[in-house]
Amino acid sequence: MSPQLASSLSAATVDRLVLGKRLRHFRNQAGLTLEQLGGRVGVVPSQLSLVENGKREPKLTLIQAVARELGIDAGDLLSEEAPDRRSELEIELERAQSTPGYEQLGLPRIRTPRSLNDEALEALIGLHRELARRTRAAATTSEEARRANTMIRLQMQARDNYLPDIELIASDLMRRIGHTVGAVTHRDVAMVAELLGFTLIFVDDLPSNTRSITDLENGRIYLPPTSIPGGHGLRSLALQAMAHRVLGHSEPESYAQFLEQRLQINYFAAACLLPEARAVDYLQQAKRNRNLAIEDFRDAFGVTHEAAAHRFTNLATRHLDLRVHHYRADGAGTLVRGYENDGKPFPTDEGGAIEGEILCAKWGGRTAFHRQNRTSEFYQYTDTPNGTYWTSVQTGEAEHGPFAIACGVQFDDARWFRGRDTQVRKRSTCPDTSCCRTAPPALRERWEGKAWPSARMHQHVLAPLPTGTFPGVDDTSMYEFLSKHAPEV
Repeated sequence: MSPQLASSLSAATVDRLVLGKRLRHFRNQAGLTLEQLGGRVGVVPSQLSLVENGKREPKLTLIQAVARELGIDAGDLLSEEAPDRRSELEIELERAQSTPGYEQLGLPRIRTPRSLNDEALEALIGLHRELARRTRAAATTSEEARRANTMIRLQMQARDNYLPDIELIASDLMRRIGHTVGAVTHRDVAMVAELLGFTLIFVDDLPSNTRSITDLENGRIYLPPTSIPGGHGLRSLALQAMAHRVLGHSEPESYAQFLEQRLQINYFAAACLLPEARAVDYLQQAKRNRNLAIEDFRDAFGVTHEAAAHRFTNLATRHLDLRVHHYRADGAGTLVRGYENDGKPFPTDEGGAIEGEILCAKWGGRTAFHRQNRTSEFYQYTDTPNGTYWTSVQTGEAEHGPFAIACGVQFDDARWFRGRDTQVRKRSTCPDTSCCRTAPPALRERWEGKAWPSARMHQHVLAPLPTGTFPGVDDTSMYEFLSKHAPEV
């Protein structure tokens, strides 16, 4: 038995529907009936019929025997691709009729005999696709998206924000293009694209709500001519676009899967721009010198401050034995995203989500805005109900206003960082409302009941959650764009 064949079977991912279609396809090519093939391999026709209909997974010995009689390699039967377009349609219909949503309708299952022509089969599948699309659109409320995002954040917390499989893939790619020292250049990224069969093309008419578009047919990745405000550099955007192919992504079937893919492509891009081996060497040396600093890490690899801070969280626990926290907040103190495995008490809603919650006014991500000189990192110790934390903060301006990027550790681990000698120390008792969410008694007594502000409403409050296979992307605009830029045949 070949290692490849053993691997295919031991993975327990043999798709019985595809296997059955391939068996039927090669049997018909050989001009054999079920009775004839069954007789040659010592199996009754009804057993072979169950295999061909995806009802039973055959033993390895039967696969090998059938392959010999059909004059093919056993691996041909175990391929993951349907043998022809008709089989592909039949498989999709079978799967669609096996979903819980369809079964709840109580409708009969439609078989796919040859008397059912391809046009009818296409129509049935089209109806199932639309039913699935509408079901996803109805189910994907903002609360559903928040729950999915919270689940992913907790999963990453359990993994210490480290994904070894993606690290290996990224390291291998960078090795294959010969990158060993210095910051990853635009030329390096173009070489990665070429290695994967892509050409990078910069255009100024990308449809709104798209950061890039990949033309899979012609091997082109369309990118904006300049970086997107807020830290999305062109190198990162290109690597994220390539990551979908490298990581074997299929079209997302749920908002949770969409969010999971976004996390993975961001991780892949960071792992390419700050390769694990060199980044760890750099950080371990800085730790030995007690001079860890996100701004130095950023400058050494030529990335944004947020990318450096987030990449630090990927490597800190696994390679530096440091538990950390990291977050981004806007100028009003609203938490945009965050991660921690050091117990930093992020504010959460009842479902455990942190996005959109208001940070304590005593945290460094808010007090950093109070200083006049914002060009360098700001350092602060914060006493919280969970202990004392040291945090470094970098502030900046983006398209939608000011923001703060924070990264830090528990008190005892501050000794490894530059800025540990800061004298700035605040005390936070949040979620106790008396900490920072209740006005001092004198102010409250003076003004309570005597003021009526006109509150600014956030634009997203009444906006529906973006829908579609790729949420928020208008298919028509994307297809028109591709048609405009596709090379002439």
